[in-house]
Amino acid sequence: MTNTATDTATDTATDTATDTATDTATDPQAPAAAPANAVLRVPPASPAAAAAYFGASLAFHADVSDVAAALAAALASGEDPGFVVIDSRSTESWDQGHVPGALHLPTALISEQAERLLDKSVPVVTYCWGPGCNGATRAALALAQLGYQVKEMLGGMEYWIREGFEFETWEARETREADPLTAPVGAENCGC
Repeated sequence: MTNTATDTATDTATDTATDTATDTATDPQAPAAAPANAVLRVPPASPAAAAAYFGASLAFHADVSDVAAALAAALASGEDPGFVVIDSRSTESWDQGHVPGALHLPTALISEQAERLLDKSVPVVTYCWGPGCNGATRAALALAQLGYQVKEMLGGMEYWIREGFEFETWEARETREADPLTAPVGAENCGC
């Protein structure tokens, strides 16, 4: 009974949407239907377009938790993670705290130092301060223009620290409690 009711509701909604679109298309004077809300003011992309967009996004971005997990697994196994992490910030920022094992290569120095420090066959993951900073994006662009495969680490150093991952300062290594707004408390990972 529920399936029949659902099918009927779906058919009715589809027929109504099709009829409205047909009426508007055939009568240019017909008023456009008001969007249901601000979320749907611009309709969602087709599933194929969405798959292409989100697939491309994952080709350009890595998240803090995935980078941390890959680095931890490589450290535990003694194997190379298959990528190098680049901190594109200033020396003062680097000294304040950076991802352990990252290479310090400020964006302004990429064009003159990248080829000496990096192997073009090894993917690069860039990071900067955080979501409000586009320094990692600029660094990724500079590296890509030199022929490197590159991803940007979303969240940057801010989310590395907020998610409770160890970081290194000029003095020592530190870890802070995970922010429960960015990482689950007492869990290995967020499950996403």
